[in-house]
Amino acid sequence: MTGDRSKRAATAAVVVAVAAFAAVQSYSHIYDLARGHGQRGAVGALVPLSVDGLIVAATLVLLQDPAPKVLARFMLWTAIGATVAANVIYGLGYGVLGALISAWPAYAFIGGVEMVVGLTRRARRVPEVVPAVPAASNELPAHLADAQQQFAGDIAAGVVPPIRRIRSVLGVGQVKATEVRAHLNELASTR
Repeated sequence: MTGDRSKRAATAAVVVAVAAFAAVQSYSHIYDLARGHGQRGAVGALVPLSVDGLIVAATLVLLQDPAPKVLARFMLWTAIGATVAANVIYGLGYGVLGALISAWPAYAFIGGVEMVVGLTRRARRVPEVVPAVPAASNELPAHLADAQQQFAGDIAAGVVPPIRRIRSVLGVGQVKATEVRAHLNELASTR
């Protein structure tokens, strides 16, 4: 596991943990509120899941396809409003400070979910790097020359190896592997 990957994994774990703690608190607030207003048994237990679960569901829909989806965005904002309102109402009996403290889990849950989604989006993006051409010489940089030699069979077959394989075979980082992949892609397209 590389340094960047382990940092992302640790960050995601902490953010998921905070979102989980906040979800449990928010669940209990909405559950108590639902039970206090006639929602008994399984129905009362499912109300909080339908509110906070809708935030997760709408966010996942938007993660799959970030193009503007009116219904998904509307449902996301409706669920955010519902969870914040329910948590504020739960704490109002304890004054303004109680309302703010009670609203915090909803706020932390929403923020946690959105941060994990942001990490996921950034991890899926692989920047296309244009290979650098040495100015003083027609020779390729060593990592590109090594790549041509190591992956000659793949290129001859018109196959460009994935970044993970390039990193593993050449022992290079993400930036050089992306540069190598762009170079190999160029070679494969001219064959």
